[in-house]
Amino acid sequence: MTSKWKNKKVAVLMGGLSKERDISLKSGKAVAQALRSKGYPVIEIDCEQNLPEQLRQQAIDVAFIALHGPWGEDGCVQGLLEWMRIPYTGSGVLASALAMDKAVLNRVSRDLEFLVPKEVILDARLENADDFVSRFREKFPVIVKPSREGSTINVTIVRRQKELKAAIEKALQSDHKILVEEYIEGKEVTVAVLNGKALSSIEIVPKGGFYDYQAKYTKGMTEYILPARLSPRCIEKLNQISTRVYQMIDCSGVIRVDFIVNTEEKPFFLEVNTIPGFTETSLVPKAAKEAGISFEDLCETILEGAGLKIRTTNYGPRTTDQGAGTGEKRQ
Repeated sequence: MTSKWKNKKVAVLMGGLSKERDISLKSGKAVAQALRSKGYPVIEIDCEQNLPEQLRQQAIDVAFIALHGPWGEDGCVQGLLEWMRIPYTGSGVLASALAMDKAVLNRVSRDLEFLVPKEVILDARLENADDFVSRFREKFPVIVKPSREGSTINVTIVRRQKELKAAIEKALQSDHKILVEEYIEGKEVTVAVLNGKALSSIEIVPKGGFYDYQAKYTKGMTEYILPARLSPRCIEKLNQISTRVYQMIDCSGVIRVDFIVNTEEKPFFLEVNTIPGFTETSLVPKAAKEAGISFEDLCETILEGAGLKIRTTNYGPRTTDQGAGTGEKRQ
């Protein structure tokens, strides 16, 4: 591949401030190593609160975002890079923010007529946990999750009413907005979409029965089956939903769409990850490998799609000390 970024200064943004920091560091280092093997001049930036200054000092030409969770996957760093006119990988501000907020994305998904688990939302700014629990009348078991968090952090399966408050308090450690969703019995399946095209579906079978943080990131704790053990018709439906979400919320690069498929092969939409993991147990690299795309080629393909999503013909004056890299190099 002849890349427009081959002789440019590429920064892999990793780490960050979220609870997914450790996973982001692993993803970022794997991406950096892959790009170096392809001949790119790569630097690694562990993103801190002074990220704008870090970017100015490094004078980078393009950013490969390997940040997960709040401040990295929710549109914040994307907005910063747009402001500084630094091309970046993945989805823009709008798609990132939409995908990160499960409560908002569920409303969009229902408008698109996707099947979505029933939910009750607690906003801790408006109601306390005790009042919410006292009025909760839905059938158990349920899934309690923060609306804006990743990697199944602070997510709990609740099987009895008396366990609900503790699960809510745990979820509140990540967000003030909490989803209490009906539990759907079925197969957990994910579909990666790369540049608008669905890759192989993956069935996820955690040995402990719940695909939590440990099952996701501990080698050997989960079995991955490619393609998923579903009918061709169901797999096609999953692919259609995944590519439609990609288009409708204006995604770029690669995303991962998660589902629960019940015993009748009805797919329930769960969430979208706009910056999926790139560790040794991560799902997108597995799907790419099934399609004959090596990890190194996958990273290069994502980098090749880097750019600015907010277009304007009048930025105002700009010099090399007003941001990272040189403005003359960017279109």
